Amino acid sequence: MEMSSKLLEKAVAEISQLPGIGKRTALRLALHLLKQPEEHTRLLAESLQKMREDIVFCNRCHNISDNDVCYICANPGRDASVICVVEDIRDVMAIENTGLFKGVYHVLGGKISPIDGIGPSQLNIHTLTEKVKTGGVKELIFALSSTMEGDTTNFYIYRQIKDYDVVTSAIARGIGVGDELEFADEVTLGRSIVHRVPFENSIKSL
Repeated sequence: MEMSSKLLEKAVAEISQLPGIGKRTALRLALHLLKQPEEHTRLLAESLQKMREDIVFCNRCHNISDNDVCYICANPGRDASVICVVEDIRDVMAIENTGLFKGVYHVLGGKISPIDGIGPSQLNIHTLTEKVKTGGVKELIFALSSTMEGDTTNFYIYRQIKDYDVVTSAIARGIGVGDELEFADEVTLGRSIVHRVPFENSIKSL
């Protein structure tokens, strides 16, 4: 795509690296920014830079946060004895949007996937099992996507903590097999959390 400005060309190249953004969409966004007051573009750039520099991960659940402890873990109204295990931050947002879960979360940062070179040691599994081993956890809710990788990760964690006094459950299969959690509608996702089932029932066929 030939452009009359090298500055515009560089901006388009950078924007087009974002997920789902092609060169034409990137050009449209860049030209839109050029039409806006300079203050708007400056605020956008500053907010992105500040997010990149200052955002941290909660030292309890690994959710993104502005502080060492995220607002969910810091909320005394949440039940810290019930932990919902999710793949990534987008799943926390999806479940929170249902307004039906009052426990806390543990973000693994991915799923076990040998084909992609991702093993248990590359995920936040150790900190989860340590929470269980130190006591205070009554229930783990496995809320990973219904994929082979998700089921493998659930089963691996289950094997690590099955000898401890903790209930393990899985979200009800209102979520279609193979579906990603973040794309489920709020009603279906909310019902899947509320009507969760004992995890042992979900592994009898494995």
